[in-house]
Amino acid sequence: MFILYQNHPYPHHLEMDGFGGDQDDEVKDEFTWSTGGFSGREDKGKDYDKDLEFADIIGSYLASFKLEERLRRKKNKILHSKTGSANPMQVKFNKFDFSNSYIWLEFYNTPLDNDISHIRDATPSWHIIGRLGGCISMNMQLSLSPMEKRPSYDPIPGANVTPTTFYNIGDLEIQDNLARVWVDIGTSKPLLLNILINALAQLSSDYIGIKQVIVGGTEFGNWSDNLTTEEAGYTTHKI
Repeated sequence: MFILYQNHPYPHHLEMDGFGGDQDDEVKDEFTWSTGGFSGREDKGKDYDKDLEFADIIGSYLASFKLEERLRRKKNKILHSKTGSANPMQVKFNKFDFSNSYIWLEFYNTPLDNDISHIRDATPSWHIIGRLGGCISMNMQLSLSPMEKRPSYDPIPGANVTPTTFYNIGDLEIQDNLARVWVDIGTSKPLLLNILINALAQLSSDYIGIKQVIVGGTEFGNWSDNLTTEEAGYTTHKI
């Protein structure tokens, strides 16, 4: 039951039975919440059931209370602490063939299943955007437009640029704290690589901890092409 005190007709003085202390009947307000709404003494001459402004105030208070209670209960599910690395992810380039190359990742630790899941979420997304032509560097109209005024988009230049298509991508392969993925980007558009590097840098900071990314090259670190079983520390994951 909600109680509104006589000398304080505002909702921040509302209390709920079970949350306040013992209540003195002599100081209870004449207004109580019933199944039909708020009611009071007849000598006040005020029908609070039909006072829309008063009902609005009470409704806002109740909604705020419920939201605050839900946030308190779900705080641990909503707020997640970072589990990545505070050290900036290093990026290095070897000889990179846009139609046939590996991209290598070196983690600080052997990635867990959850870490692998993050990489598997990011990499296919990058591939799909590339296949749909979302990384055409010759059609960056909005990034070159001043944002002080409403931007405009001309479809003619966008339709006439050479399409950029991400042709193919291999599986994610992992050996201990190393990983690699084979790519056939198809066209020499560095914007595609830049987008992947940005995404991996954020993953490294927030979740995983990636020591470095090596773009290109057929060998890296202690990677061995002879290790092909889980018993030897090798796993493969579909992209």
